[in-house]
Parts: sequence; structure tokens; C-alpha cells
Amino acid sequence: MKQTYLLALLAIYFITTFSSQKAFASEQSTYNFSWLDPDKEVYVLQNRKYRKVGKFHVMAGYGKTLSGPFVDAYSIQGRAGYFIVEDWGFEFVYAKNSGKENETAQAVRNPGGAGTNPFRRITNNYMGGMILWSPFYAKVNTFNSILYVDWMLGAGYGQIKETNNRDEVISGGTSNIVKTETHDGILWGTALKFYYTQMIHVRWDLTGLHYQAIRAKVNDADKSKAWYNNYDMTLSLGVNF
Repeated sequence: MKQTYLLALLAIYFITTFSSQKAFASEQSTYNFSWLDPDKEVYVLQNRKYRKVGKFHVMAGYGKTLSGPFVDAYSIQGRAGYFIVEDWGFEFVYAKNSGKENETAQAVRNPGGAGTNPFRRITNNYMGGMILWSPFYAKVNTFNSILYVDWMLGAGYGQIKETNNRDEVISGGTSNIVKTETHDGILWGTALKFYYTQMIHVRWDLTGLHYQAIRAKVNDADKSKAWYNNYDMTLSLGVNF
């Protein structure tokens, strides 16, 4: 009885082990569809049609700044990068931003003639470098066409130049002087890369930069700092080569 029980357990073990090994699919694995033309191969999802390893890329894009309740701003970006291996690469980014006070700031500043002074930082530009990690990819069936997508994450160092009205806030409006300051910060991003061909792609990016600067309602002698941020969402056209 015990021997029968042990033999049954061994049989179940070998069957499950063999089945799990057969279920594993690598990038080189193919489905065997006997009803297809023998010359055609249907690859599993793991296969990547478009590769990044050993390729440089350059991009140009335009988008909107999402941070700053008192500012309407837009960003023009340029990017250049290289993938050392398929999943890891690096990228440099430069962004030229333009912004101005929006209607919310004007309403706070002068609601019926007796308002206050809203504190705002307007980003002039920023630049930096990031390490890119891209292990995620997908194939999307859209209108009977396959769309190939890479999802990338990046993190690194950035430097931002911004203009603020801290003196106006401190003085209560008696000083209209604005200051331009430069800060170092943490740069990060996430992106979806949509391939048109191996060479041409379109990319959607969300880029964030976090930096420390003197607080709004303290003078330069105080030097008390707080964290500020800038978020840009852009759509870019890129070329791989």
C-alpha cells in the first residue's frame, strides 16, 4: 500500500515537472500551428521585434508643465541616449520652459481690489542625465495591426533654473523685484515608447525634478529651505540609429 502511494506521488511529481518545463517560453520559442504555412512562424509574446541594445536615440518633443497652481507653462525638450544592453541605458535631457501667471494668480492677487501676493516659481530651463531601466514591453493589437511598446523608468541628477517673486511676497507687494536662481535636484521620468519602425518612434514622457530652495516667506539671511518640484508631460518624435 505504501509502495503504491509513493509511486503515485512520484508520477504526479514527474508529470507536473514535465508540464511546467514545457510551459516555459523564451524569446526563441514558437507555437506549432500545423494548419499554417510551414514557412511561417508564430512567436510567443516574449519575442521582441524592435531592439534597443547598442543603439543611440535622439528625440524632440513638446508638452505642458503640470506643477505650479499659479503658473501656466509649456516645455520644449530635447533628449539623447544610448542603450548598453537591452534593459539598461542612459539619457540626457534639456528642457526650455516658458511660463506666466495664470488667472488663478490674478484672482488671488486682486479679488475685488484687495488681494495678496501669490508666491510662484517659473521654470526657465533644466537639464540632467538619467539611468534608464526598460524591462517591460508589450504587443497591442490595434485595428488589426500590432503596436510594439516599451515602458521605461529613469532616475538621475538634474539642474534647474527658475524665476521667483519671493521679495514681492516678503515685502507685501512694495518690491516688484524677481530673482533667477539655479538649483541641483533629483531628476526622474517614466515613458512609453511606441515603435513605428525600428528607426522611428513616438514617446510619451512624464518628467519630474525635485529640488531644495529658500522658502517663500523668509529672507536670504534665514536660509531656511523647502522642497519644490517641476513636472512636465511631453510627446516626442524620436529616431534610433
